[in-house]
Amino acid sequence: MKVTALWRHPIKSHGREALKRVTLTKGLAIPYDRLWAIAHDAAKADGSEWAACQNFSIGSKSPALMAITAEFDEVSETITLRHPARPDLTVQPDTDHAKLLDWVLPLADPNRPQPSQVFRLNQRGFTDTPYASVSLNNHASHTAVEGLTQSPLQTERWRGNIWFQGAAAWEEFEWMGRELRLGTAILKVEDRIQRCKATTANTDTGERDIDTLKALNTLGHQDFGIYATVLQTGNVAIGDQLELV
Repeated sequence: MKVTALWRHPIKSHGREALKRVTLTKGLAIPYDRLWAIAHDAAKADGSEWAACQNFSIGSKSPALMAITAEFDEVSETITLRHPARPDLTVQPDTDHAKLLDWVLPLADPNRPQPSQVFRLNQRGFTDTPYASVSLNNHASHTAVEGLTQSPLQTERWRGNIWFQGAAAWEEFEWMGRELRLGTAILKVEDRIQRCKATTANTDTGERDIDTLKALNTLGHQDFGIYATVLQTGNVAIGDQLELV
């Protein structure tokens, strides 16, 4: 099996960025992945600790967010966001709250709680799990979902960190509790990923177009991909081998 793509999402649900290589650190998520999150005005969170997805503006509630791409500068910690319906924006999320919120507001569903605060959670990040996780997705499983929907799908819909090929469709669900070696890092598979409406949105347009959840439910579940934790610090690059330990 081989690693084919690496992604991070510096601001949770607000833009994805492709990477060529990454250093994974024991007990942490991918560096800068979901480091920030935008809380809405009905949130029951203050940013001091991890909080569940329902506290934030996310793609399952506002599908337009799914079309955002990101370019992050680790030195200055500035991020450039792009969306087909908005002008490009470059901000430092810690200091440019007003600019960031003004930019994302037109992309939020007006019938939902509105973006109101920007939170940062160092190292831990606002991952979709109550533990610091890395998500892995299987190309063969993606192809299987395309067959179920009878439509091509962007892999970006799944918002995964690491993509791999060389395994059979859905084989990754058999790896619960197993350890994986990726490059020089070792991860432990923890959970299957239960999917939400975010995956029904086209990541080019930000409009819902394919019922991915209906397709998955024909298999008796609503899962795609797996969550893992980092057991051993190491480097991972596109083209590296992925193997069960």
